Amino acid sequence: MKRTDLAKNLGLKIQEKQKKAPTPGRFSGAELPDRREQRKLDQARGLVPFATKLPSTLIARLNEEAGQRNVALNDLVAELLESALGK
Repeated sequence: MKRTDLAKNLGLKIQEKQKKAPTPGRFSGAELPDRREQRKLDQARGLVPFATKLPSTLIARLNEEAGQRNVALNDLVAELLESALGK
């Protein structure tokens, strides 16, 4: 391989490592658990992943409402679903 190809491959490896690396603690407000730990915490709270497709306008409204109430989006959606279902 040429020297330039080796340098390009090294650069690609570095970029992949940066993409997979978590956000450093100095940039995030609090230490966030990794995916595996977060999954265990969610399971302990009885949470189950639930994917759905919603219109972007509705997502924008939900994000805005969550920001105004200062709550997590997941908590807001759970609250709205419970009130809509009457439980």
